[in-house]
Amino acid sequence: TTFNFFSGRSEMKMEPQMALYGLLLVFLCHPGIVITYRPVVVLHGIVASDASMAGFVNYIQTAHPGTQVLNVDGYNDLLSFVPMWDQMKGVQAKIKSFVDDSPDGVHMICYSQGGLTCRAILQSFQTNIHTFVSLSSPQAGQYGDTDYLNFLFPNFTKENLYLALYNDLGQDVSVGNYWNDPYHQDLYYKHCNYLPLLNNGTNPAYKTNFLNVKQLVLIGGPDDGVITPWESSQFGFYEDNSQTVADMKSQNFYTKDSFGLRTLDMEGKVARYTIPGVVHTNWHQNQSVFDCCIKPWLD
Repeated sequence: TTFNFFSGRSEMKMEPQMALYGLLLVFLCHPGIVITYRPVVVLHGIVASDASMAGFVNYIQTAHPGTQVLNVDGYNDLLSFVPMWDQMKGVQAKIKSFVDDSPDGVHMICYSQGGLTCRAILQSFQTNIHTFVSLSSPQAGQYGDTDYLNFLFPNFTKENLYLALYNDLGQDVSVGNYWNDPYHQDLYYKHCNYLPLLNNGTNPAYKTNFLNVKQLVLIGGPDDGVITPWESSQFGFYEDNSQTVADMKSQNFYTKDSFGLRTLDMEGKVARYTIPGVVHTNWHQNQSVFDCCIKPWLD
């Protein structure tokens, strides 16, 4: 379709084949034209390493040959239990030069716990991150029994894990920094030294910096089996003293626009994908998830 810049109206229709031929002709006449894509930062999740994301990096580079990808090597395996603020600072140091060398912007794709690390970077620093893809990350917190929690705290369940996590010692474990017990919110806000700070807007820079993001992509699904509730991957969470889930738009940090989430949403910069049938350990290994929910934002 051609566009009349004076009238602002579409003037004629062009068959799709003709448009394709025209585009091909441009490339044949100008062989020096090269399609380039924004670089991509990839960060793994808890009890994992950069090696676990190698297949995902291959998805990116197969779809977009020549894409520069920084697959962050840091806080691997058991070191992923290091406190979240330490991880945030360490990862930021690892990606800084890569991001700074890309003035047109960088995409950031962060999986599981890594999504909370990346979000803290976006809120704490002025960056030129274009698209932030949060892949099954507990953005509103975690409240559920999982294998890795049973490994770390074999004598606790979700009902009493607050006893181990809501204190100075518990805050030295990454999970404690975003453990959000809906039945003990007073202790959560008193002792948890990471997620509430990102959410509550007490630091104005957190909002200013977060609003530099051009697109936020939130991916999760009801069969995840680890992120609890799974809606946390889309900023939903349990209501206080309840296991009834309230949507993102009902959360205080959204209604108050504490860190800019509502602003991004109102500007049409938040995309939410709910994908059934994917368990937590397979999100980054699922070609269909990449094709439908991630690749379009990297084009």
